[in-house]
Amino acid sequence: MSFDFCGLLDRFTAAVEGADGAGLAALFTEEGIYHDTFYGAFRGRAEIARMLDERFWGDATRFYWDMYEPVYDAAAGLGYARWVFSYTSTMEDSAGKRVAFDGMSSFRIESGLIRHYREVFSAGIAFVQLGMPPERTAKILQRIADSHAADPEWARHLAG
Repeated sequence: MSFDFCGLLDRFTAAVEGADGAGLAALFTEEGIYHDTFYGAFRGRAEIARMLDERFWGDATRFYWDMYEPVYDAAAGLGYARWVFSYTSTMEDSAGKRVAFDGMSSFRIESGLIRHYREVFSAGIAFVQLGMPPERTAKILQRIADSHAADPEWARHLAG
């Protein structure tokens, strides 16, 4: 039986759009990791559900997530998709502002479930749309840069 990566992407985006933390978490292995650019890494189904329910839906509403050009390598258990994502902020300092940006995601798949999810996009685009103050933007972008500095894949590049 072959793995339906496109079906997984449909369930993934439907869970996010539908505020279904339990549904999103069920797509991950028991110790699966969802690495979100804004909020960081969440390990395990309970933390992933809490991330969606409390962080995503605590800070925004009206999520839309469209995946494009999915590619899945069954032998490697690795899938990629390009996407466009949007939401309306409910945060006090940016309530009502609509934010949209595009990016790419990678999915490590194990036994039909997501073992590790991570994404790549320009967070700065969202911050500008939110009207975020430069000092707050710098703080968040520094956290992202620090996480890259701790990643062994980046070591050679940062060492020059």
